[in-house]
Amino acid sequence: MADLSINFAGIRSPNPFWLASAPPTNSAAQVHRAFEAGWGGAVWKTIGAPVLNVSNRYGAWHYGGQRMLAINNVELISDRPLEVNLKEIRDVKRHWPDRALIVSAMVESKPEAWRDIVMRIEDTGADGIELNYGCPHGMSERGMGSAVGQVPSYCQMITSWVTEVARIPVIVKLTPNVASVVPPARAALAAGAHGLSLINTINSIIGVDLDTLELVPNIGGKGGHGGYAGPAVKPIALHHLSSLGVDEEVRRRGVPISGMGGITTWRDAAEFLLLGATSLQVCTAVMHYGFRIIEDLVDGLSAWMDAKGFKTIADVVGRSLPRISDFNDFDLSFRAVARINPDKCIKCNLCYVACHDSAHQCIDLVDAQGQVVTPYRYDPRSNGKYQALSDRPQPVVREEDCVGCRLCHNVCPVEGCIEMVEVPSGRAPVTWRELTEQRREVTEDWAAMERYRREVGIEIH
Repeated sequence: MADLSINFAGIRSPNPFWLASAPPTNSAAQVHRAFEAGWGGAVWKTIGAPVLNVSNRYGAWHYGGQRMLAINNVELISDRPLEVNLKEIRDVKRHWPDRALIVSAMVESKPEAWRDIVMRIEDTGADGIELNYGCPHGMSERGMGSAVGQVPSYCQMITSWVTEVARIPVIVKLTPNVASVVPPARAALAAGAHGLSLINTINSIIGVDLDTLELVPNIGGKGGHGGYAGPAVKPIALHHLSSLGVDEEVRRRGVPISGMGGITTWRDAAEFLLLGATSLQVCTAVMHYGFRIIEDLVDGLSAWMDAKGFKTIADVVGRSLPRISDFNDFDLSFRAVARINPDKCIKCNLCYVACHDSAHQCIDLVDAQGQVVTPYRYDPRSNGKYQALSDRPQPVVREEDCVGCRLCHNVCPVEGCIEMVEVPSGRAPVTWRELTEQRREVTEDWAAMERYRREVGIEIH
């Protein structure tokens, strides 16, 4: 059985799953229950400057019958007294010495304020400190949170105040509300940060109530931007995570990264590990389903690692990073086409509609006699299994015209019905970078591009 334990900058935990700094880590009672359920660690909900919260703090994005694909919040950091939080942190750590307990902190941008909070956190016996440079609402208007994370020089200055006095590992939590997370990450590392974590929430407005015309959530008739999180943000989180994993300066420092942003299943967790995360923070999934999901996370990840032959988490971390590239280095001669399995096809025609209305018009509807027919030639009122199996035409891809855009594969509701198959292109491999270096005129002049396409046999219809 795979060993899921991790050592994150000296912070050890029995598995890589930590609760993120958020409502599930607001009190000792919650963290005790989480650890009883099997969570490997917790990042205490951010403590620091005095705050007052509002009612109607959470909005949510539901889609296609699925609830809470994303959550939007305007909640601030902990509104419980600082001394109460510190006392409970001390109590939790005393009871759970084998679990990782990190305390998220956010105070005014003054050296004495940060030094004071660091000392008080260290006195609790906590394993580490996470500097919250990410919250995009409420605290940022006071010069904290993402107001710091968006300015690398601020990141470096404040992190240096902390690392100068801290005796426990310091983790800097980055905001995704920037063009690139690399500059603030480099700044934090230059100031001596022992680890990085990302992503915090994304600035957003969740929507408008079409009956009342008020924003969601409605706070006494007003609304505004808040922090967006949950399954819908996972692709953005993976992008930011991988951008750190391939950055030479970040790699040279060799610090661990704690990944978060939409982790809901063990599959999500495995993807974050493969793109460079050492620990995995979870919030929205717990707010939706409770602490019990840790069993599925641990069992699923462990079984996958066993099946793949990975013995430790370290064996997995960053394994997919060498595959990260960009358009300049993609092989322009690589060719794939869509193939539809008629035995699995339910003839819903979603692929046909998507191809004809939004892509390259290379899917035909073919009847039982092998003739290409127009859609909806059957009587839609006579629907049912017989019609589906007998009268409806079969979608068929014209492979010579297919550009391999993959839209039909994405819209097909049947798993494994439409597959993308690599086929020979008949052209020598070439990248855009090579084309730019060797035949720059092709990349700058449409007439030259047309000549090049004829020369190598590329036809765009």
